[in-house]
Amino acid sequence: MKIEKNSVVSLRYELINAEGNGEILEKVEDPISYLHGGYDGIFPLVEEALHGKRIGDTCSVTLQPDDAFGEYEHELVEVEARSAFPADVAVGMQFEGAPEESDDEDFILYTVVEVNDDEVTVDGNHPLAGKTVTFNCTVTGVRQASEEELEHGHVHDEGGHLH
Repeated sequence: MKIEKNSVVSLRYELINAEGNGEILEKVEDPISYLHGGYDGIFPLVEEALHGKRIGDTCSVTLQPDDAFGEYEHELVEVEARSAFPADVAVGMQFEGAPEESDDEDFILYTVVEVNDDEVTVDGNHPLAGKTVTFNCTVTGVRQASEEELEHGHVHDEGGHLH
């Protein structure tokens, strides 16, 4: 079966730093699955490159920051009072919050990047923001999506509906 709109695609992938050293940033051995056809389950340029492929086919797409994890936004780095965090706060911990001076109720995930006696610095950028990456993948499965998956706009696992 070819990958087409409303099919469920499973693939193994790796993300490689396309800016020089070719370092593997992420590698997935257990296949992931997404609903193909504009459901925002995968990067649009990767979805476009996969259209028409079959099980066993490979794909390699280099993604600029705007096509992947976005540009790095310095305003998403904030310095907060140490007292606003739990006593055991440490670099690498993550907290959900709204950006300063934001009327949005959209929360983003902040990662603690520095802790000292008085302040905690958090960064709301994705760790790969601002990077050009190459997405390499191998198609491991293609099937027609179920009516329920199409209705919900995402893949359900073998056990049924998970959110």
